[in-house]
Amino acid sequence: MVGAPDVVKPSDKVEDQSPHVTGSPIFTISDDIGCSGSTYNMASINSSGDLKSPGDPPDKRITDADAEKQPLSGKKEERWWNTLMQVAVPFFIAGCGTIGAGLVLGTVKDWDVFVNVSAIFVLVPSLSGLKGNLDMCLASRLSTQANLGNMDSTKEVISMVVGNISLVQVQAIVAATVVSIFAIVINTIADGTVNGNYILLILASAVFTATTTCFVLDFVMVLVIYASHKFKVNPDNVATPLAASIGDIVSNSVLAVTAQYMYEQIQVSLWQPIVLMCVYYCMLPMWVFVVWRNRYTKTVLTTGWTPVISALFISGIGGIVLDQAVDQYPGYEVFQPIVNGIGGNLVCVQSSRLATHLHQTAIPGVLPENTRIMEWPWKTWFFGTPAAKVARMLLVLAVLGQTIFMVVADVVYQGIVTVQFAFGLTYLVCSLLQVMVLLYLAYVFIHLMWKKKKDPDNAAIPYLTALGDLLGSVFLGLAFFILSMFGMQYGNNVQ
Repeated sequence: MVGAPDVVKPSDKVEDQSPHVTGSPIFTISDDIGCSGSTYNMASINSSGDLKSPGDPPDKRITDADAEKQPLSGKKEERWWNTLMQVAVPFFIAGCGTIGAGLVLGTVKDWDVFVNVSAIFVLVPSLSGLKGNLDMCLASRLSTQANLGNMDSTKEVISMVVGNISLVQVQAIVAATVVSIFAIVINTIADGTVNGNYILLILASAVFTATTTCFVLDFVMVLVIYASHKFKVNPDNVATPLAASIGDIVSNSVLAVTAQYMYEQIQVSLWQPIVLMCVYYCMLPMWVFVVWRNRYTKTVLTTGWTPVISALFISGIGGIVLDQAVDQYPGYEVFQPIVNGIGGNLVCVQSSRLATHLHQTAIPGVLPENTRIMEWPWKTWFFGTPAAKVARMLLVLAVLGQTIFMVVADVVYQGIVTVQFAFGLTYLVCSLLQVMVLLYLAYVFIHLMWKKKKDPDNAAIPYLTALGDLLGSVFLGLAFFILSMFGMQYGNNVQ
């Protein structure tokens, strides 16, 4: 028609520059909004608030009830029973791992290396936390990529897996060395002397445990995430619970066996720990090269260290608490991995889901509409935010799971049921308080880091799991302390 304005097709203005991402149409944001060369999906553009078209409807105020109905999934809201089943099954499987970790610790605490080298107790929560941090960050990153549709290409999947596993090896070697130095300092302060043989023992045991457990469990995580994606199960609900706890029993077992073996060997010769350290440190440049050449992990190699290293020191404080509490409170070492594992398990489900939700619906630095960083705690736990629906389920699972795991661990450890009402109630209250604090911190940390343009998949989880270890150790110690004030203790002698 003469005089009619030309119709500009979207394809004339915008070019798809990221063919590996499927789902919503892809747009490239130019420099004029401060995100040069960054690619986001349509949900991200619509949620920013700054990129509305003239035809967009006006904003409307969203009530608490409406806010909760907003799905934490970018495509379709999950039914609550689907979410519950997807979380509960791996949660209880992982719970068996936490029970096993506690029983292992209760068994090996009388071994020569644990009796004579107190720094090993400092390593236990630190290495468990490190393994959990690295594995859960990997699980969270790959879960986000799966939910964004980036796992449909075999070539892309292989690239992600190789890059992420290599990255975890780099982080494991460096972080295990750092936490070993921390444990050595604590051991030196406690003993008042420096034993060079013990330094080699601690370094070799920590590096071998961290790299071996992470390498094996990372492949398990990759298979779980890939299978979840193929069977249309949200990997955020499945992968992070397994990564949070199933490796604790492996980590504690490998550390105990390796440390005891090295302890026996250094009495004769030092060549084995020295050779082991040389092998791992010589492999470090190779892992760095692989990570640097991989586009999925190159950025994390240079920016992802602060959360991991900071989390190690936080977990190390929990290790000091463990070292002191083991001698004072019988049974503490059995329940400490359970409390820490379940707390980290549940908070990582929530944090992984929140991170995926932000990746799907917002631009880094811009929060979704009507979302605040600081929110009233009860709105994040019970009602008033999109995160509340899942948080309620996680709190119910925390109470149910802790009750079951407490009784099972007691039966396996003692041979009979020795848990009394006072101990059970105090234990449940302290463990529930730990989970509630962690869920609230997860909500704040994830949104704060997104506002600061930091990827929460890499930055938030290490802090949350480390705080979970510290809070779990402290709150469990508080439970035992309260019981001791009334002349009660765990075990057959409970009054």
